[in-house]
Amino acid sequence: MTDDSVEALKKAIRQVHGCDATWVKSIPVRDERKGRVVWDGEVQLFALWGHSRARECFAWSRAAEGTRKRFHAVLRLPPVDDALGAVRTVSAEVSGRSK
Repeated sequence: MTDDSVEALKKAIRQVHGCDATWVKSIPVRDERKGRVVWDGEVQLFALWGHSRARECFAWSRAAEGTRKRFHAVLRLPPVDDALGAVRTVSAEVSGRSK
């Protein structure tokens, strides 16, 4: 994880959730369903400062159109309690939009 990547994720967290964040660690995530890999990558765990309910946030980016990136920042709040749950939450949202 590069410093630029961490800073970009911190900026995304600030924009989406209105609080500051400190990087904690990288978590490898592989989401498989029915024998098919749905997502495979690293999710970054951040400690949050100034959020009213959450203490942690899972964040990552993925390639979008051209050289652009799409950023995701999911709070560690029920029902999301781990990085895989955060990835699955975003996958469900994206699937719901495409129907």
